[in-house]
Amino acid sequence: MSVTTELFINGKWVTPLKGGSFASIDPTSEKEIASIAAASREDVDLAVKAAREAFDTGGWPELSGKVRAGYLRRIATLIREKQQRLAELEVRDNGKPLPEALWDIGDTAYCFDFYADLAEKLDEQQEQPVALSDDRFSSVARKEPVGVCGAIIPWNFPMLMAAWKVAPALAAGCTVVLKPSEVTPLTALQLAEIAHQAALPAGVLNVITGLGAEAGSALTEHPDVDKLAFTGSVATGRKIMQVAAAEIKNVSLELGGKSAFILFDDSDIEKAVEWILFGIFWNKGEVCSATSRVLVQRNLYQPLLARLVEEAEKIKIGNGMDDGVLLGPLVNAAQYEKVQRAIAQGVEEGARLLSGGKRPQQHEKGYFLQPTIFTEMTEESELWREEIFGPVVCVRAFDDEAEAIASANRSRFGLAAAVMSEDLARAERVARKLRAGIVWVNCSQPTFTEAPWGGYKQSGIGRELGEWGLNNYLETKQITRYDSSQPWGWYLK
Repeated sequence: MSVTTELFINGKWVTPLKGGSFASIDPTSEKEIASIAAASREDVDLAVKAAREAFDTGGWPELSGKVRAGYLRRIATLIREKQQRLAELEVRDNGKPLPEALWDIGDTAYCFDFYADLAEKLDEQQEQPVALSDDRFSSVARKEPVGVCGAIIPWNFPMLMAAWKVAPALAAGCTVVLKPSEVTPLTALQLAEIAHQAALPAGVLNVITGLGAEAGSALTEHPDVDKLAFTGSVATGRKIMQVAAAEIKNVSLELGGKSAFILFDDSDIEKAVEWILFGIFWNKGEVCSATSRVLVQRNLYQPLLARLVEEAEKIKIGNGMDDGVLLGPLVNAAQYEKVQRAIAQGVEEGARLLSGGKRPQQHEKGYFLQPTIFTEMTEESELWREEIFGPVVCVRAFDDEAEAIASANRSRFGLAAAVMSEDLARAERVARKLRAGIVWVNCSQPTFTEAPWGGYKQSGIGRELGEWGLNNYLETKQITRYDSSQPWGWYLK
């Protein structure tokens, strides 16, 4: 599968106007994979104009949901046909183990199929009658596409995060300019090629690779973009909100997290250890919803820590293409250094580094880091409060339910949380008291396309996935008609 060095604008592969490029780096070998096209502001302007024309005069919004669904299903089919190679590209670009990448690409295809179904249902639900108090009038509430969407996606789940935005936007009748992270651009370019092979009309999906400071800012600031959908850091999300405020743009944001996992002492210790590991070491901990703050009831605390360390130290670290590897390298040098600084600061603050925290001896190259477990940190420490976005988990003890809930909620974030207990009534009670957009009971991290995804507080605005994800890309219009044959008679008597 070739790697293009061009931009996808208005249904064609084009060279950047200023000829800019940047390197895509394999985090396992630290070597360059490809030279990638760097879009300038002028290139972004062309992409937005193409999306604008496709929306305003190209007929995409006027197509029935059933017709749009046909395109989405063709995209899903092509993704499945290329699943192995797409997953291999994700491994090379991001570093995640191949089984995880295969899972991601499978979910990506399903996401397009899911929104194809919702596009068809939209035909039946696009207009709903509204009961009025005056029978001389009739009214309907109509759902219409929001317009041209700028979608900016992160580097941790490159193709899947693209699908979370592109699929519902296209299903709704919007057109899209997709800006992937410059750290992991490869599968977004493949998505453009797949859309082209699926005969998606020109301008409906445009993919611009480039640096955030230029291409991302240009897309965010463009006056012809009606909606911005962003997944990434709180700092960047804040800037996007500030820019969007100038023109009151529609915005949805999925930002950072520091999610808590509460484990009561009646939990099965083996199940608890498995879900803690999955909650923080899946995708190398580069997960917004990772349950990186673990709260364990005191009676379970010491035995659980012993088993957690034992199992964490068994995790095979290495090249994501190798059999049995469950922890690949961090995505790039900058992220590796950021996580290392957080670990060093945690030690300086007095937290106990129980396990890991270093480069594995067998890996001289690549951004590899051992699974890292901290205990005995304070709730005020940076380690406990701030998102690290790496394979680092912090574990504290608690005594009672009220203390655990208060500690879990004592955060500026509110993306996700988890609770484990054999007492399901207690688990459900606690789940309803946790201030987070996603709460898992007796598990951590399962994500379903059908269910809403998004956070409270500084973890974001709006919801993706499910019917909520489609609604992200729809406006609601009231159409009211005067049906009486009698004159209104206010001015003319």
